[in-house]
Amino acid sequence: MKKLLLATAATALVAGAASADEVKLGVILGFTGPIESLTPDMAAGAEMAMAEVSASGNLLGGMTVTPIRKDSTCVDAAAATAAAEELIAEGVAGIFGADCSGVTGAILQNVAVPNGMVMVSPSATSPGLSTVEDNGLFFRTAPSDARQGVVMAELLKEQGVGSVALTYINSDYGKGLADSFQAAYEGMGGTVTISAAHDVGKGDYSAEVAALSSAGGERLVVAGYVDQGGGDIVRASIDAGAFDLFHFPDGMIGDALPATFGADIDGSYGQAPGSDNPGYQTFVSLAEGFNGEGTYASESYDAAALILLAMQAAGSTDPNIYKEYVESVANAPGEPIMPGELGKALEILAAGGDVDLIGATGVELVNGGEAAGSYRVVTFEGGEMVTAEYR
Repeated sequence: MKKLLLATAATALVAGAASADEVKLGVILGFTGPIESLTPDMAAGAEMAMAEVSASGNLLGGMTVTPIRKDSTCVDAAAATAAAEELIAEGVAGIFGADCSGVTGAILQNVAVPNGMVMVSPSATSPGLSTVEDNGLFFRTAPSDARQGVVMAELLKEQGVGSVALTYINSDYGKGLADSFQAAYEGMGGTVTISAAHDVGKGDYSAEVAALSSAGGERLVVAGYVDQGGGDIVRASIDAGAFDLFHFPDGMIGDALPATFGADIDGSYGQAPGSDNPGYQTFVSLAEGFNGEGTYASESYDAAALILLAMQAAGSTDPNIYKEYVESVANAPGEPIMPGELGKALEILAAGGDVDLIGATGVELVNGGEAAGSYRVVTFEGGEMVTAEYR
């Protein structure tokens, strides 16, 4: 039996090892679960950066990049951890992802840190991830919800909304955002009439909506996920006549929202990470076969680009070496790099120069790998989601 196990392990190592001219990157997102309508654009954005680097032929003497997709489920920490362990076994040199904060934290603590693996998330926004022990391996291109909560509170107060009911997904993401928002909103003189958690995957949300409706409020803030839970709360609220105006944070902002509810949510607002820097429009114009304006698609491009540029700057695909270069390629000084210019960036780095990835989101990393970031504010008019401003 021992010989069989050793033989199996050896086979796994051979199967997982990358060839000398190939680097494997994990792409771990919730391809199933409560944000499954968002993740195709996110994966496509990341893989666009990988394809651009491969096509240039400039990565570490001509290496190509091979993405390996795994499903985080967004909500099942055990499944996400197992998926990440599969990526380690398959020989990845970095992990793009994960997406939702709870599974990201689980992968980081259970897989990435023990295995010395770099992770760059485009969308894990829990404030708790700012202080987790990560050995310098974790970075994110979306800003923390410590900031999103303040932005959301400011928007509501500027619109003259004095009271809201608040429901949030029962997860690290939902609780962190709810706490951040409530503290900011009440600090600005607003009233949160109720703050209540909800779960995903229930068939009936009438009890949750009844409690929210009873507490009252000028709007219902739904800090949930568009495909499960949050979207169900909205439907139940509309059907019961409990609320007709909503405010949606990033987990709800996607094409599925107006497609599902149409004019029923006209007059509502929301926000998600987004940028109006010139690189964003360039990224959108270069996106083929997917929606470049999709939520977190641009952050995904930048996340994958950071990993690959850091490898080039370090002259190595070893995460424990190139992790030291992620911030330097993200920030000034250096040649500004826009989407479509990753091949140029690799050439500059190979020659010993410096680059500053502007990317699709105006990348700037602060405080040990945190994104400074900005937000796209949206409103819903005539059954469509419309960008109102950036802040």
